[in-house]
Amino acid sequence: MSERAIPGVRIGVDVGGTFTDVVCAIPGQGHRVLKVPSTPGDSSRGVMDGVAAVLAQAEVDAARIERFAHGTTVATNAVLERKGARIGLITTEGFRDVLEIGRQMRSQMYNVRLDPETPVFLAPGRMRRTVRERIGSKGEVLVPLDEASVVEAVDGLVADGAQSIAVALLFSFLDGSHEERVRDIVRERHPGLDVSLSCEVDPAFREYERTAVTAFDAYIKPVVDRYLAHLENGLSSAGVEAPLQVMQSRGGLANAAVARRRPIRLFLSGPAAGVIGAQAVGAVAGVEDLISVDIGGTSCDIALVSGSKPLIRPEGTIDGYPVRVPMIDVNAIGSGGGSIAWIDGAGGLRVGPHSAGSDPGPACYGRGGTAATVTDASIVLGYLDPAYFAGGALALDPELAHRAVERTVADPLGMSVHAAAAGIHRVLDAQMAEGIRLVSIRQGFDPRGFALVPLGGAGALHACSLADELGIRRIVVPRRPGVLSAGGLLAAPVEHEMSAAFAERLDRCDLAAVRTVLDGLDRQCEALMAEEGAMAHEDRRVEHAADVCYVGQGYHLEIPLVLDDPDPLQRLYRDFLAAHDRVYGHATEAPARFVNLRSVHRAGGAGEVELAETGDSAAPRGSRTIWLPGREEPVEAVVVRRGALAAGERLVGPAIVEQADTTILVRPGWVGAVSDNALLVLERTAEEQS
Repeated sequence: MSERAIPGVRIGVDVGGTFTDVVCAIPGQGHRVLKVPSTPGDSSRGVMDGVAAVLAQAEVDAARIERFAHGTTVATNAVLERKGARIGLITTEGFRDVLEIGRQMRSQMYNVRLDPETPVFLAPGRMRRTVRERIGSKGEVLVPLDEASVVEAVDGLVADGAQSIAVALLFSFLDGSHEERVRDIVRERHPGLDVSLSCEVDPAFREYERTAVTAFDAYIKPVVDRYLAHLENGLSSAGVEAPLQVMQSRGGLANAAVARRRPIRLFLSGPAAGVIGAQAVGAVAGVEDLISVDIGGTSCDIALVSGSKPLIRPEGTIDGYPVRVPMIDVNAIGSGGGSIAWIDGAGGLRVGPHSAGSDPGPACYGRGGTAATVTDASIVLGYLDPAYFAGGALALDPELAHRAVERTVADPLGMSVHAAAAGIHRVLDAQMAEGIRLVSIRQGFDPRGFALVPLGGAGALHACSLADELGIRRIVVPRRPGVLSAGGLLAAPVEHEMSAAFAERLDRCDLAAVRTVLDGLDRQCEALMAEEGAMAHEDRRVEHAADVCYVGQGYHLEIPLVLDDPDPLQRLYRDFLAAHDRVYGHATEAPARFVNLRSVHRAGGAGEVELAETGDSAAPRGSRTIWLPGREEPVEAVVVRRGALAAGERLVGPAIVEQADTTILVRPGWVGAVSDNALLVLERTAEEQS
């Protein structure tokens, strides 16, 4: 870091589908926050625009920044938009079509025409090659690697236009030497070509899943590499000397160099930051069990935090395909402020997943959009002040919103424009409530025992409706929920995780063998942490875990492995039984076995992200006529600015609390109170009467 740099200046930037959020923490000045329109063609432009604007606003020189954390959708978008690299896939002879065959399980069993449910687009048939070699199921070499076949395969793929190579050889998770030699040959013959090895990306059993995730890694690697390199160059040109850190799927940061080598771990980068922000808010509020609902312009991201820890799932899905990478259990659905309302073929009202985005945006933006969106419905219902949207940075046109809702929903369904707008909200709320059930009840958790933490620009607008639907009685609204994902980047730890296959029964396993494998994983994590510089030495923590299942069972659960317990393996077994009972509703004391061992190293993080609401303290209270779903007549709601609410002050619904980054709707039956740390805590006092 430069000698000119003053410790403590930190910036977090989260790129969303509609807005790019920037949070700048400055010693002695608190936090500066800013929203700028996202630039879908090149999201780094939006990042640089936001950074330049917030630095100018705060009158801070770029050289003062010591930490720059970023949440990005580049990896996910490359898959969703099919804009990844053209890859070649190399497998063991006889296993050329593993990627296409997949598993027997199908989600569409009774369709007349079955669509492919494996990611064949990653490597169509002519972009797959085999090599002669064979590692056995015990890790022994049955057939040595035929290097001539490797040369033929690699040269053929490059001749066919491969920009990146994925290598997934049989049982390489037990012995990766053949894959490593394939990489050496690729680099010797085609320097600069990206290579992804399954023994590094996903060293675990199950051939299809390992092949798929390795192919995804190769598919997005050149895209992520170009983006992060471009962003690093832009930051450097702007005078930012701090290293670029990127949010990973598990909720920890990694420097850009490591992220470029392991891009598969960047899926759900942005949503993970929001969960970390909500976790930090829960710590401030003294709430250990919470459900975060991040509602932005294009999507809604839902996650559960239990015992102050986000739930981690061993495998996620991207665009319906399995991606076996540990990630925060985020349920992302196409429901947001920009979601478009439409009438289906049966005459039913639908909302999303298509979104108006930021260009042209909802009809009320006045940028040429004509479809009715959730934001347009919010204008019609009176929830949003057209002159104070995004703190007044964007003036909305209520007439355009009315016309859009009337033309596309009200007239086709033969109802009033207010009833149509209320219907849009009810459909959206029902979709999001179902999404919350999937991350709570599906995992064995009763949502009624959790607090709801809304974030994103539209989270607080829908929070009471969602809580009513689910029986949740407490809502904790952060000070700046609209930018909490960017704030969560500043609270996130540096984190690195490594895993290894370990196929042993718990009741026959030698603890010394477990420790030997974990020691090797710890060394790999330490090497990655060493690349993080000073951050790696802040409050260093090490955790171990094991993926465990019953003998003969096909799916596993990640269970903490506490090595300093008097009997670590017995405790692991007890915890596995408890987790199995919670998730699946039953458990039996049958033999269990290890699947994988995992080491996680963290440093720093757990900082406070509560961003003070500034200004508007002198704004007078007012009132506004609003329409609520389920009510035929409008009601008068108190309207107050968030900055004008004093600690201890109570607010009885119906009420609207406005602030620059969001609008909070307090429904009838709810009472809000400002806590000593300026959180707005809403509690349900009575069942809402419809």
